[in-house]
Amino acid sequence: MKPIFSSFHSLHSPLFHPPLPLHRRPRWPRMDSSTPHQDSGENKAKLIVIMGATGTGKSRLSIDLSSHFPHSQIINSDKMQLYKGLDITTNKIPIHERKGVPHFLLGEFDSIDADVAPSQFRSAAGLTIANIVSRGNLPFLVGGSNSFIHALLVETFDPEVDVLAGLGSVSHVLRYDCCFLWVDVAWSVLRDYLCKRVDEMLDSGMFEELAQFYDPDRESVRVGLRKAIGVPEFDGYFRKYPPWESEENGVVPEEGCDPVRREAYEEAVREIKDNTCRLAKRQIGKILRLIGAGWDLRRLDATATFGAVMRKKKSSSSDLEWRDIWEREVVEPSVKIVKRFLE
Repeated sequence: MKPIFSSFHSLHSPLFHPPLPLHRRPRWPRMDSSTPHQDSGENKAKLIVIMGATGTGKSRLSIDLSSHFPHSQIINSDKMQLYKGLDITTNKIPIHERKGVPHFLLGEFDSIDADVAPSQFRSAAGLTIANIVSRGNLPFLVGGSNSFIHALLVETFDPEVDVLAGLGSVSHVLRYDCCFLWVDVAWSVLRDYLCKRVDEMLDSGMFEELAQFYDPDRESVRVGLRKAIGVPEFDGYFRKYPPWESEENGVVPEEGCDPVRREAYEEAVREIKDNTCRLAKRQIGKILRLIGAGWDLRRLDATATFGAVMRKKKSSSSDLEWRDIWEREVVEPSVKIVKRFLE
């Protein structure tokens, strides 16, 4: 069964391509504030920023809001979703769920052999925002990579200092006029949902996708797309059971099969769940650091929605309950916040 909020595929957008070479990292000046943008005060470009830990429904909210703001266009700020490939593993939003809303920087970077640096994202996303605004459209920045969000938004960015790791002070001086929407879920509920979502991703073909991606010559290289949760965890499994050696090694080992192989599979799944939860905790910690620095994030509590989602999974009830709660407690308040911001 496909995850409620995240079993995503990629878009290679026909409308915009990053102006930077995708096969190598360019050189960047130490203090990068040169990407074109509006000047200051009321002249700053308006930007809607949807933030939150992994699995909290950011992409769903962006699509729901687009029906209320028809000129909105979405820029991805999830670092693993920047890369082309591993669509299920990286939870890219499927094309049929985008409802025709243009998406940018989603599956756009070809290289998996080098990391996209925060400075590179700052440049590519900054030019994308300028392009969207120049056509009279409203840009939405959506994703959970807070280091990329910080790099893009601050007026003065130093690529040598990771301020979100506590190595310096976080600036509250931003180069865009931002409306921040923070989708939050109580940890006990989010943890259970994230573990269930991993199972659903596996049901949707994540294991088979990773089996095709596995490369024994590059399994020790942890850059680019190879950092995606799921890749290192299953590399150990595929090292023992290479998918090209037999057909059964490329499919999920079912209950009752070789118990050693099944245990190796289950251990990889446990590691994926643990690492996904650790990622979510780190993301929440960085969001709290931004709030502490004076960033005006408007919190939207989606706990009741996800509680209803989990009840639905246990009882096989209809989608009506969680959809009603989501609309009432997340979408409607978000619409009001954005309308006030734009007016």
